[in-house]
Amino acid sequence: MPSTAKENFRMSGMLTVPLTLGLGLAALVTSFLSGLFGMAGGMVLMGLLLVLLPVSSAMLLHGITQMTANGWRAWLWRRHVQWGIVAQFLLGGAVAVTVFTLIRYVPGKAVSLIVLGLSPFMAMAVPSHWSPNVSRRGHSALAGLLCMGVQLIAGISGPLLDVFFVKSSLSRQSVVATKATMQVFGHLFKTVYFGSLVAASEAEALDITVTLVCIGMAVLGTNLSRRVLDAMSDAQFRTWSQRLVALTGTVYLGQGLFLLVVG
Repeated sequence: MPSTAKENFRMSGMLTVPLTLGLGLAALVTSFLSGLFGMAGGMVLMGLLLVLLPVSSAMLLHGITQMTANGWRAWLWRRHVQWGIVAQFLLGGAVAVTVFTLIRYVPGKAVSLIVLGLSPFMAMAVPSHWSPNVSRRGHSALAGLLCMGVQLIAGISGPLLDVFFVKSSLSRQSVVATKATMQVFGHLFKTVYFGSLVAASEAEALDITVTLVCIGMAVLGTNLSRRVLDAMSDAQFRTWSQRLVALTGTVYLGQGLFLLVVG
């Protein structure tokens, strides 16, 4: 690896201690939310990182943090993972990553925030009689293709992925476990994709200290969420998931439109 690329993965010194601690706290809170709802926390964290960091660096740090949180969550609920569904998802995701790798596309901040903000509303707009079912053959592969494409533009795809689970008969534990496993691979693809872009860039760098802090906080937040998830009912789980992502989506859509207008 060229020296410039190596320096991009060393401690950049660009982030102050308060900002590092703030990002660590954000990773803790958002990992707790993800542990409860399987998606909302990642959406909140992505929006914060896009405001604070360049797009590729934000995508890379988010990918590492969420890969850790989802990986730990998948391990905690490993008995509930539906591996057949995950395998199909990977096939579709691999196709999307291949296309993006060929064109080397990096979205602007405004585009990322707008797509991020729109994602839960696009998911909610799907008529119930058109809603796919992740348990059906081929539907999970379609989820991988669509969700991975959205993830490489907006950084997250949880709200869209949730559409594929609405008509499934899976328990909330199986939903969280299977989605977490899917997201581990989704964020792994994203980390590799944007990691290669950051490594080749002289303008962006990944701060090692903040990365390690976020990883630790992601594990802690996931652990704290488990008892609360056990105490929730399936109805509460689905209701609060929809409310939280709708509110978050509205905020980020507004931010993205503002950036688009002011240039």
